[in-house]
Amino acid sequence: MLYLSQMLGKPVVDSAGEKIGTISDLAISTGEVFPRITSLAFQGPGKVPFMISWRKYVDEFDGEGIKLSVDSPDIRFSYLQPDEVLLARDLMDRQIVDTQGLKVVRVNDLKLSKSGTQLRLLGAEVGIRGILRGLAPWLERAVVSVAKTFHKQIDERIIAWNYMDLLDRDLSEVQLSVTHKRLDELHPADVADILEQLDPQQRANVFKHLDESQATEAISEMEDEYQADFIEDLDDAKAANVLGNMDPDDAVDIVRDLSYEKAEALLRLMGVEDAAEIRRLLGYKDGTAGGMMTTQFVAVPETFTVRETIEVLRELPEEHPTVHYVYVLDEYDKLVGVLSLRTLVLTDDSKVMHDIMYTDLITASPDETEDDVAADVFKYDLPAMPVVDERGKLLGIVTTDDAWDAIEDDVSGDKTKKSVLLGLGATAAAILFLVLYTLVLFQIIGYSWR
Repeated sequence: MLYLSQMLGKPVVDSAGEKIGTISDLAISTGEVFPRITSLAFQGPGKVPFMISWRKYVDEFDGEGIKLSVDSPDIRFSYLQPDEVLLARDLMDRQIVDTQGLKVVRVNDLKLSKSGTQLRLLGAEVGIRGILRGLAPWLERAVVSVAKTFHKQIDERIIAWNYMDLLDRDLSEVQLSVTHKRLDELHPADVADILEQLDPQQRANVFKHLDESQATEAISEMEDEYQADFIEDLDDAKAANVLGNMDPDDAVDIVRDLSYEKAEALLRLMGVEDAAEIRRLLGYKDGTAGGMMTTQFVAVPETFTVRETIEVLRELPEEHPTVHYVYVLDEYDKLVGVLSLRTLVLTDDSKVMHDIMYTDLITASPDETEDDVAADVFKYDLPAMPVVDERGKLLGIVTTDDAWDAIEDDVSGDKTKKSVLLGLGATAAAILFLVLYTLVLFQIIGYSWR
């Protein structure tokens, strides 16, 4: 096996044995499963760059260099073709979205394989050995040898080329994605984890591979600090469509963090109903029950029968959030009762909601702080708490998920307050680690000298 790092900088000689330059890069055609090396790039005298056909001119090759099949005067130079990429320039040090490991890794080296007179690309080395080999081949061998002394094994981490797709074929910005477990097979939370690790350009490239539903769910799962930035980077039509498909309370959280100009532009592009709902929720102060509630709930008149109520539930769109309770309203839309789904399905179809509803209600006002609302949600073990105005009109509900989000925000704030102390602790730990590492290294060196 050969590695790109081993070949770069090695001599290129002609058939007479005269050195004509040093290897600077190798090109592949991207259309093959394990692509052949198609062109050789090398630096000639005065560091002038040249490129020649691998098939026409390369006679012998190994980790020590390349010998050509003709004398230097007979060489005819060529150019990079549209379907070709250069390994060192376009792939080395690039990031790979590893959708199997659910993380972003970097190409530290590229593994090559001899196949008769051809040289093929097997895959990308994304482990520590690629880094060490790039620094110096002897360093890789030394570290592997030392690891064996301590009964440890440092394996290669190769991602085969046939598991990769080029997300962007603009050769100035080639990005890769491992597709042996495709993005559309992943849970939205896993896709969100991947998106958060990418830079904006890469994030946009991966995002293009998601359908509308997956894109909406993935953004909903992203951490707050990334959501607004991500929406800002999308074109207005796409961003408006994504926000319009989100739960209103989630969309509002993002819109609050956008610039005024961006927010207004997106709201104007949305459907009338979606925009009106978001604007209504934006009217409530952030950090209150009104600011955290969702308006996606099921409410029926108290005159409805069980049969009519069940029909309402059956007609809900597939993307409607999970329903725990059905809320019961009087003729003035005042909340007068609530009914669990369990009670609903176990009750005779002809029964009227007024006769079977639970009337001892625990509610919140829209001005209550999110901390108080979250505390009540968990105190009374409620899957959702209704939010009502001063007249008792049902405005929305605060779900358990909303309550957890509020608690997580508080915890994040506490962590921020403690960050200085934690930073000092981390610094001390780092210094201790370096001291111990140096002592172990000296022991290893002493061991090898003996």
